[in-house]
Amino acid sequence: MIPQFCIRRPVATTLLAIGSVLAGLAGYQFLPVAAVPKVDFPTINVSSTLTGASPQTMATAVSTPLIKKFETIPGISEISATNSLGNSSIVLQFDLNRDIDAAAADVQAAISQASRQLPNNMTTAPSYRKTNPADAPVLLLAVRSDALPPSKVDEIAEDVMSPAISTLPGVAEVSIYGAKTYAVRVEVDPAKLQARGIGVESVTDAIASANSQAPVGSMQNKAQRLTINADTQRTNADQFRSLVISSPNGAPIHLGEIARVEDSIENTQSGSWYDGHPAIILAIQRQPDANTVDVVDAIKKKLPSLEAEMPGSVSISVMNDSSTSIREAIKDVKFTLALTILLVVAVIYLFTGQLAATIIPALAVPLSLIATFGAMYVLGYSIDNISLLGLTLSVGLVVDDAIVMLENIMRHVEEGMPVRQAAIQGASEVSYTIVSMSVSLIAVFIPILMMGGVVGRVFNEFGMVVALAIVASAIVSLTVTPMLGSRLTSANHHPSLVARVFDKGFNWTLRGYGRAVGWCLNHRFAILMLFLGSVGASIYLFKTLPSSFFPTEDIGRLTISTRAREDISFPAMRDLQAQVAAAVTSNPAVAHVTSIVGGNARSPLNNGTIWSI
Repeated sequence: MIPQFCIRRPVATTLLAIGSVLAGLAGYQFLPVAAVPKVDFPTINVSSTLTGASPQTMATAVSTPLIKKFETIPGISEISATNSLGNSSIVLQFDLNRDIDAAAADVQAAISQASRQLPNNMTTAPSYRKTNPADAPVLLLAVRSDALPPSKVDEIAEDVMSPAISTLPGVAEVSIYGAKTYAVRVEVDPAKLQARGIGVESVTDAIASANSQAPVGSMQNKAQRLTINADTQRTNADQFRSLVISSPNGAPIHLGEIARVEDSIENTQSGSWYDGHPAIILAIQRQPDANTVDVVDAIKKKLPSLEAEMPGSVSISVMNDSSTSIREAIKDVKFTLALTILLVVAVIYLFTGQLAATIIPALAVPLSLIATFGAMYVLGYSIDNISLLGLTLSVGLVVDDAIVMLENIMRHVEEGMPVRQAAIQGASEVSYTIVSMSVSLIAVFIPILMMGGVVGRVFNEFGMVVALAIVASAIVSLTVTPMLGSRLTSANHHPSLVARVFDKGFNWTLRGYGRAVGWCLNHRFAILMLFLGSVGASIYLFKTLPSSFFPTEDIGRLTISTRAREDISFPAMRDLQAQVAAAVTSNPAVAHVTSIVGGNARSPLNNGTIWSI
């Protein structure tokens, strides 16, 4: 019924095909690009800070109360915590079917409930981010300057770049490594304190009072009210040295008399380097549901405007761009897909021997694949290695329906039936056959579509893409193919020279195959033993070959993790890290090296990381 309508209404069929192509091309333009389908576990990282607290204190006073509240949240599959000096990091991993936004709301509620059990001297409440700390950063940015002091470079990285990048779509967290936040460090001499009869609490209270920014009062008249602010905040070491700590018997004692006061940085137990030079490293992580390529593109688009706001001596270097390997992989798969289509068309031409008979089934391939892109966009899929693998595999499947339809039409034409009548008759005879073929092919992929877990998430898209392409192929074969067959086929055709040469070679191969089959039938025992041997070899190889979730791929990047003894000092760890970085840099295949030591709860002092490209 459908083929007859399309044969009699060629304009409507053509418009339907054009509409499908336009919809598919529009969907293709909006499809995100990724390495693999989105399979990240919904993960939330909760960070807490308590300045000066030991790892044991962070574990018992901060992490434990929070974890007890988090355990009541439904859908959590795993909780892990890391504690270091003054920092705590708790990673909450939820089930695959858990909505990340709903989980974030539950986490916020749990943090609010646990806040009463946390230490009173916590200046900032625990914060959370939708990110997976186990994921490698999608992009590293090294910020450095040879003219500015480290604290000014850190100010640019933390106060200008980090907030601007954090607001971009898909960015989950911007981690700062090797931070050099300006601070005044006070090292009190216990002997001098004891000689003057002053306690450490007195020094602490005096420093806190001197650094207060609270208003001292207000004044008003009938028309106006003004707040009185006293500029009492001290911002450098010289100002703190003159701070009066105590005045016994009217003789003031200044901070500089009992302590060493110097301009320094807040954290002296971390460092980061780019190609051997000190730098501030920004490690950018994406949200679990974000697209890596889109996130990196948004960041790179933002960088020129950020560089325009910085001093000329500041340079920004891009490292470990995760989108580069993804783009190259997708490019290779696209080339394979195009080559597969070309080979299929060439095979059709060699067997049919005429151009018109080749064009009709050849058109079914791009029409089916383009329509599949539109359906992929509706279902929220992406252009990745798995979906393109499904499309590549489906090239050989989508052309079958059109070939079956065209061959049956040409059979009636060669028997002398008029072309239009042959198209109607031939299409009506194989319509149900095409439907049954498509249903049986889709049924093969039902087990893949029903798989669960991470493996199911990865290969579900593969099965759906192949199924969508098969459905699109069936529709094209029942509509466009018979319409074109009624107008392009002809009984009088002469095969080209290439087709005639191929036919001769094919006939020679067919005769050789017949002789080979006859030899096999005459030596059945030898063939049976060969068959059993191949089965045994296959079983042996299946058990001995290495297995992995994905094949190993060289993306031109190397990540090295270093670890020293737990009681190592920062200078010793820095020197050891420098030796490793120098060994990596000495390799002529290495272009750039980024090195970090310590920095946060997930990277304690005795741990280091090196990224190289």
